[in-house]
Amino acid sequence: MNTPSASPSASASASWARLVPGMVGMTLVGSSVSVSRTLVDAPLFTTQALRYTAATAILLVMARVAGARVLRPRGREWLWLVGIAVSGLVLFNVAVVRGVAHAEPAVIAVAVASVPLVLGVVGPVLERRAPSRQVLLAAPVVMAGAVLVEGTGRTDAVGVAWAALALGCEAAFTLLAVPVLRRHSPWGVSVHAMWLAAVLLAVLGAVTERPSAIGELSGVQWAAVGYLALMVTAVAFVLWYSTVRAVGSGRAGLLTGIAPLAAAVVGTAFGGGAPRPSVWLGIVVLVLGLVGGISPRRVPAGTVPADGHPARAGRAGRGADAKV
Repeated sequence: MNTPSASPSASASASWARLVPGMVGMTLVGSSVSVSRTLVDAPLFTTQALRYTAATAILLVMARVAGARVLRPRGREWLWLVGIAVSGLVLFNVAVVRGVAHAEPAVIAVAVASVPLVLGVVGPVLERRAPSRQVLLAAPVVMAGAVLVEGTGRTDAVGVAWAALALGCEAAFTLLAVPVLRRHSPWGVSVHAMWLAAVLLAVLGAVTERPSAIGELSGVQWAAVGYLALMVTAVAFVLWYSTVRAVGSGRAGLLTGIAPLAAAVVGTAFGGGAPRPSVWLGIVVLVLGLVGGISPRRVPAGTVPADGHPARAGRAGRGADAKV
């Protein structure tokens, strides 16, 4: 007897549900822009080391409560996890801070807005499948919307180089996790990336900064570090990697467009003034790109849909779609 397949509406609902964690994660990342401004005068490496150390402790407690196992890396897995920590966490912070000395912040933001296209092309290759036409068509639209939201700015050759490094590091944060997500789960990848980054940043802070300056942080700055550690690091990392594992890095990459959108909304709410007409236009373009790129498409049973996972019935919870 044939088992009836899920209805199109049920399949669509399940597809959207897999995207929700990533949407929430990118919203938290976007909200961090206003919070991070309070740490401009704080020692960069030392403060970030404190953030990732606290986030590691928080996430270990969360994993224990959730019953999630954090496995010890082995063999080449160390290379992927160190790569995430070095590129996605340490070098990205350096690129942003050094970049704004040569370029307006919007230049760095525009570079990072190119991440959906990079993930849409490179991500599927790492996952051993063809890029999705739906994602490739939507990625430039999301990028254009993000550029309109963030604006453009002046820069020099050095600023362009730092912006390119920031783009590469932001993409590496997702791409380098692909080979280890299946065994380590979003929990394990997040924990190992965090503690490795905390160690590296602590060393950099000890060498280049005055670590004792951490005692001079104000109450507001300590609150900012706490928010970044809990919501933007511990929670957002797990949410993001959950969606990457569920739908693939290419489709998940489109969700990075939510970050500038959230940043614009939060900035307005905290007294940044009403958005300019170009920002409103960017928001509309960005939303259209997101809807066009992540909306589930009807596919016959047994074929491969846009997210790269074959349609199947009766095997929920297995493979790439397994829940944490």
